Amino acid sequence: MTVFHKMWSDKLAALSLSVTALVAIIGICAPWFAPHSPEQVHMELRYASPSWQYLLGNDHLGRCVLSRLIYGIRPSVLWVFVALAVSAAFGGILGFLAGYFKGKTDNVIMRVCDIMLSFPGYVMSLAVVGILGPGIQNILIAFVIMKWAWFARVIRTSVMQYADADYVRFAKALGMGNLAIIMKQVLPVALPDIAVISSSAFGTMILQISGLSFLGLGIQAPHAEWGMMLNEARGVMFSRPELMLAPGLAIVIVVSAVNFCSDALQAALDPKLQRKTRKFPRSLAIFSAKTKGEGVA
Repeated sequence: MTVFHKMWSDKLAALSLSVTALVAIIGICAPWFAPHSPEQVHMELRYASPSWQYLLGNDHLGRCVLSRLIYGIRPSVLWVFVALAVSAAFGGILGFLAGYFKGKTDNVIMRVCDIMLSFPGYVMSLAVVGILGPGIQNILIAFVIMKWAWFARVIRTSVMQYADADYVRFAKALGMGNLAIIMKQVLPVALPDIAVISSSAFGTMILQISGLSFLGLGIQAPHAEWGMMLNEARGVMFSRPELMLAPGLAIVIVVSAVNFCSDALQAALDPKLQRKTRKFPRSLAIFSAKTKGEGVA
């Protein structure tokens, strides 16, 4: 049974996968799903109530809230995924080099990671955005600068447990090059750990970009983004709470779906959790695995 089939057999994981895939499809095909232009201003419809033409109503400039919500998927989710991929790729390469070669290579890379990780993530992001200026591109650059060291350290730990395996030593004895060993022997067994680490960081990065955009440091008007939509609706949060409810629920639903997918992926890739899920629900199996050995009765 493949990993996908194992995840699909879990109802909560299947629902989370469906939600995540549906959101991604809607974001990619936003011009076909959005009923109106997200930047089209209609001052005569300022703060208009929901109607058949505008299902979620209009904001302070008369723009369609539903259309802005749909277009907001791109910077809030899709571009964050791109930043995650770049961070994981760059950090993964350095992590593989440090975990496989060890010695001086490991010392140099890990000391640089220690310097980067000594700064709190949000402080580093604010510093980078403060230097480069607000904007979605600069936030994505800040994410890469902030996350690569974390990926490198975690992946390096994962690679070290496979670098000294017997089959790796046998491959070296046969005269295989280091690059070939990494690609054919180490990468396939370390890839599941990388997938779990990346999926768990995805939800956190979505929350971070929404928080920075809420502070006015993210994507700039008139473009749509969920955190910025929350910021724009602050002034009418009591008279028109639905203007904050729509992007807020979107963030909660997407982040929850991503986190549930991450838990399901961990359960599908971990043999210990797979055995436990035969008797216990997935969430209880994960909790049991985490608390095992800590004296929890």
